[in-house]
Amino acid sequence: MSLSSLSRAFVPSPGEPLRLMAVHAHPDDESSKGAASMARYVHEGAEVLVVTCTGGERGDILNKTLPDHPAILADLPAVRQLEMQRAAEILGVSHAWLGFIDSGLPEVDANGVMPALPDECFAVVPLEVSTEALVRIVREFRPHVITTYDENGGYPHPDHIRTHEVSMRAFEAAGDPGEFPGTGEPWQPAKLYYHLTFHKLRIIALHEACLAQGVESPFGERLESWVDKPGDAERLTTMVLCGDWFEAREEALLAHATQVDPEGPWFHLSADDQRAVWPTEDYQLARSLIADARHGAQFEDDLFAGLRPVAGSIENAS
Repeated sequence: MSLSSLSRAFVPSPGEPLRLMAVHAHPDDESSKGAASMARYVHEGAEVLVVTCTGGERGDILNKTLPDHPAILADLPAVRQLEMQRAAEILGVSHAWLGFIDSGLPEVDANGVMPALPDECFAVVPLEVSTEALVRIVREFRPHVITTYDENGGYPHPDHIRTHEVSMRAFEAAGDPGEFPGTGEPWQPAKLYYHLTFHKLRIIALHEACLAQGVESPFGERLESWVDKPGDAERLTTMVLCGDWFEAREEALLAHATQVDPEGPWFHLSADDQRAVWPTEDYQLARSLIADARHGAQFEDDLFAGLRPVAGSIENAS
């Protein structure tokens, strides 16, 4: 993409708050991917908006310790909305629903065939329809940085993959006055990142910490089946120091009580133990319209690198 095909990348003026938009598929995704980073940036004065593409209507109740399952299932969408509201309050972020219906995670049958997705769910709604909804929010909130999932969705859930597709399309379209007229004044975010939560180096560090503590590791099976792919090592571009907000991350995740078992293996390591072995949340810089701000360092340490305190120069997208 060249600058001739879009309006300038909007970057903050002196004294203007930095703005971060995190685009997620379901309520609870925001608390398991990038939550401590968001809480840190809120603490520093940035404005942070979580956009949740679906209501999580087809999610199962994964926390079997919850009482009164039938009553919860009878109104699961409303319950998950309340959980999302509480998690947003804990993290200090604003929140918006994109308004689409959870696609569910269909199981492949014995012949390896995946059944058709439900009618009108997020993953089958035309891309231009869901993109228009996200462009409207981008133009209203005017984020300098967007975070989302990679081309595999982080894991191959149809809604996660669609979230990637919608986010990428909206990043390209929001700054173009010829795209989606009637959805607000054009606004071009400067950078877009993929969450890189479960990359190999971090998984190894947390797995070894579990073993050292003598607790069950939820990472062993994943490491045993791990297949290194070309380019994996180069994906890690950005490591955001945010260990001081790991407790907020855990509290926000536990707010999604239908999805998260407080006694589950993901909580076997304390926040202190996690801080000791891996105090960052990690990302891949996927799109950028500003100059490289690493100044020779291997990794960025800030999603707003190059955007503070003075806007960076605009270059062709990477």
